[in-house]
Amino acid sequence: MAEIGNLKVHIVNYSRTRDIYIAYRKAGYSKKFYGANASEILLHKAAKAAFDVLPTKKISTVKVLQAEYETRLAEKKKAYVNYAAARKEMKGLLTAKANIDRLLDIIPEQLRKENKQPQR
Repeated sequence: MAEIGNLKVHIVNYSRTRDIYIAYRKAGYSKKFYGANASEILLHKAAKAAFDVLPTKKISTVKVLQAEYETRLAEKKKAYVNYAAARKEMKGLLTAKANIDRLLDIIPEQLRKENKQPQR
């Protein structure tokens, strides 16, 4: 999900800074133009570098990425419901085990070792 968010940010930055970068190229990579628009040019270059790293050459649209993000988020929420139920059951079982151990006076192995050591 994080990679989808990063890709969306890069797509937006690329489209927003494209005109400035084209003007920078037409200006002959002028230092004066770069100084006035350095942050936009750096954003554009970072977005371009992120696109170059992608395994596929075709870049998805923001709408497609948003739909995929929503699908993954729904799956994550569904999985979390199962996780929360399993965790709640586990905590209940651990509590029951601890109660039974206390009732039956079962001492854990670590406590037995501590009791065997002579006290000063």
